[in-house]
Amino acid sequence: QVQLVESGGGLVQAGGSLRLSCAASGRTFSGYVMGWFRQAPGKEREFVAAVTWSGGVTHYLDSVKGRFTVSRDNAKNTVYLQMDSLKPEDTAVYYCAAKHSSVYYIATSTYNYWGQGTQVTVSS
Repeated sequence: QVQLVESGGGLVQAGGSLRLSCAASGRTFSGYVMGWFRQAPGKEREFVAAVTWSGGVTHYLDSVKGRFTVSRDNAKNTVYLQMDSLKPEDTAVYYCAAKHSSVYYIATSTYNYWGQGTQVTVSS
C-alpha cells in the first residue's frame, strides 16, 4: 500500500502562485509514476500533470502548460506541483495519485493510489 497526503492548497488571487506537495509513505516510492488531477464542482476529475519515477518525463494538461511545473524529490518521497499565474478556472480540489509504472498515464482509472485532496481556490 502507498499512502498519499497532499498539502499546500488555499485561497489565492488570480495571477498568484501556490505550491502543492504530496508526501508518500508505505511502500517504497521507487518505480512509481506520480500524477496530479483536479476536480471542480459539478465536473469530472481531470488529469493535470504527471512525472515519471526518474523525473525525466513530464506531461501536462494543455491549459496549464507554461504555468504549472511538476517535480519530485525521491529522497523525500514527495512530489510537487508548482502553480503560477493562477486563473479562477484553476479552482478545484487537487489530488495526487500513484501508479507503479515506468511510463505516465492520464486516465484516472489507471492510478492505484490516491490522496484525499487539497482545495485550491483562485479569486478573480
